[in-house]
Amino acid sequence: MRRRAFITLLGGATTTWPIVARAQQPTMPVVAFLRVGSPDANTGLVTAFRKGLSEMGYVEGQNVLVEYHWVEGQYERLKVVFDDLKQRRVAVIAIPGSTPISLAAKAAITTIPIVFGVGENPVTLGLVTSLSHPGGNATGFNFFSIETDAKRLELMHALLPKATRVAALINPANVRYTEATSKSLREAARTLGLEIVFFNASTTAEIDSAFAAIARERADALFIASEAFFASRGVQLATLAARDRMPASFTGRELAKAGLLMSYGTSITDMARQVGIYTGSILKGAKPADLPVIQATKFEFIINLQTARSLGIEVPPMLLARADEVIE
Repeated sequence: MRRRAFITLLGGATTTWPIVARAQQPTMPVVAFLRVGSPDANTGLVTAFRKGLSEMGYVEGQNVLVEYHWVEGQYERLKVVFDDLKQRRVAVIAIPGSTPISLAAKAAITTIPIVFGVGENPVTLGLVTSLSHPGGNATGFNFFSIETDAKRLELMHALLPKATRVAALINPANVRYTEATSKSLREAARTLGLEIVFFNASTTAEIDSAFAAIARERADALFIASEAFFASRGVQLATLAARDRMPASFTGRELAKAGLLMSYGTSITDMARQVGIYTGSILKGAKPADLPVIQATKFEFIINLQTARSLGIEVPPMLLARADEVIE
């Protein structure tokens, strides 16, 4: 009997991890998809990943099996998953949009191809030897999240010229990224003449607590760090920002669509599609060592005009003309 595909849930309300029953190897190749958050919070990315696969001729359930592993803060349990994936020798491990998971996978696995999407330089991270010739079992997409922090803060300042005290929400569980983001924001705030105050959150409950603290500190605006955990909590963040009438920004258009005032950065859905394309390429026989790391070239500035109106913010015509998309 053909073994059925499984879904492993990490974190959230799940307290135990179901591990796949060892059985007959499926005739179709198996791709392990790892992402922070939950299925409901990642429907857009999953759709984009499947689109990338389909562009290479692979359709989930027809000629490839995809196992979805959802991680929400419990990075220490990744070893259990990686040991299982190594034992079963899955075809490819796809990790769209998480530096901690990508680094953990690279450290634990040397024989299975890994396709990542990270916001930092993958050479600096140690994921690849060089961008043009990765040289190992990993390759993927670099979407420059830290490099866009200063620009996003500058756009927020142009949109909110009277704001002088900006709250920054960061995830201390992602140590490398948080340190780089904090440094970048301090330098940008100093240049712009802004005061920036940092608040930590690595769980849903801590996000609630952080918003309460931000309100007490009387911040004029909120800069949400470009981190996968926050991307997975888009509805919660947009709801709290609306409740507190807090002008807020993130890196991806998905949260601007959910109700945040603005976003600036590369397209996260396009990143997931590119991860899907490279996953399909490897299934066709390409080697990660020979697939150059793709670097983002398009950056999107999104303004939610409906949110601006509800907050009594008059968006300068110059910024409206500059925006790649205006949500009415």
